[in-house]
Amino acid sequence: MIDVNELKFDEKGLIPAVVVDADSDKVLTLAYMNRESLKISMEKELTCFWSRSRRELWLKGETSGNYQHIVSITADCDRDALVVRVRKDGPACHLGTDSCFNDAVYVGETPEGFHYEGLMGLLQERREHPKEGSYTNYLFDKGVDKILKKVGEESTEVIIAGKAGDKRETVYEIADLAYHVMVLMCEMGISLEDVKAELASRHVIDKKVKQEKMV
Repeated sequence: MIDVNELKFDEKGLIPAVVVDADSDKVLTLAYMNRESLKISMEKELTCFWSRSRRELWLKGETSGNYQHIVSITADCDRDALVVRVRKDGPACHLGTDSCFNDAVYVGETPEGFHYEGLMGLLQERREHPKEGSYTNYLFDKGVDKILKKVGEESTEVIIAGKAGDKRETVYEIADLAYHVMVLMCEMGISLEDVKAELASRHVIDKKVKQEKMV
């Protein structure tokens, strides 16, 4: 790791900090830090910035509760910019959106890579703004019983394909199951973060069990 003294703050004593979601790699916001806010960020493991408009320190989440828990802070090769990877408690933007970067300026022809957050966002969009002929909206319209029935059917398909040893078919059925489970999550108000947190808690428990067995 480099020494903080190697960082190059500008003439106003600031350094830009690009905040990125540690799980999805989504850019959340661009803010600025000075030496004091960077020190507080590292001590508390919570993002703290310097507000250029208010000219004061700003601990993200102090009033909203949307804290950003720091995973790592990395400097660029010139030591004059930072990438702060975080796990957030809520929306990153003061407008209530997941990220401050929402308004497209240009969209090229190269397709964006798949990620679960993108699919979840699409499902939520369908739920809030139904589209005629959408299979997703068909499921939402039919309600939780229909969604649960599809989850059960797809689970069975995964079992059949897995039992047959057909890897390609199993992958196909797992994808179907994952989609329908995510529809259920939207219907019940369950977020990806809820599931990640549950898995993370099990990982910690698993480590403790392993350690106890070794003693």
